[in-house]
Amino acid sequence: MIQYNPIGVVHSPFKNPAGTPIQAVAGAEFEAEIEIFSDFQQGLTGIEGFSHLILLYHLHRIRTAELLVKPFLGEELHGIFSTRSPGRPNPIGFSVVRLVKVDGGRLWIRDVDILDQTPILDIKPYVGEFDIRPVERIGWFAANLYKLPTAKDDGRFAK
Repeated sequence: MIQYNPIGVVHSPFKNPAGTPIQAVAGAEFEAEIEIFSDFQQGLTGIEGFSHLILLYHLHRIRTAELLVKPFLGEELHGIFSTRSPGRPNPIGFSVVRLVKVDGGRLWIRDVDILDQTPILDIKPYVGEFDIRPVERIGWFAANLYKLPTAKDDGRFAK
């Protein structure tokens, strides 16, 4: 059995999945706060030196997991592993967010696409030069990227 314990929780303006941006780039105007639990706050040492973070979190409101899905940006069915749909066999989410401020065990972030009360599993520094890779193909996303800046969750995967 695999078990993870949250290291913190997100306090965001998004109380329900419907209407939440579907990617961090679509949530550029939104801010949130991450409360890191006291047992893990020492792990934040040095984090203020990074402008962006990778957040890994548990998609706690997911009620269905399907192997074929119609993603938010598309009209056709795709395999779950060729999408970023939240209705996954293991409901793990990730976002690259901008770190605005650190105050003790609290992190203020921008570019938010995360629901309020989402449990944070891990935080990693995002290092652009190290993390960016050139890509040759982006599959079905290529025809749908123009939709991303305004795309919102329709709530179909959550309870």
